[in-house]
Amino acid sequence: MANHKSALKRIRQSEKRTDRNSDRMSRIKTFIKKFIAALSGGDAVAAFSEAQSEIQKGVTKGVLHKNTAARKVSRLNKMLKAAK
Repeated sequence: MANHKSALKRIRQSEKRTDRNSDRMSRIKTFIKKFIAALSGGDAVAAFSEAQSEIQKGVTKGVLHKNTAARKVSRLNKMLKAAK
């Protein structure tokens, strides 16, 4: 257990950030799953757009690295083109 006031504050901040980041990642994964479900039946183009937007927000917020996001979007786009 931390003894210094600043270390205790850091622990509190880390817990908040961890919760926030896990919520953001969960949201991104949900939108990706919605897109995959829309491929079989539904508006896949709109679902792709929403998923891409969420992934880019993850980059902006610092949850995802930009290359990771680009790879994910590229794979989703590849799936969309194959479904057409």
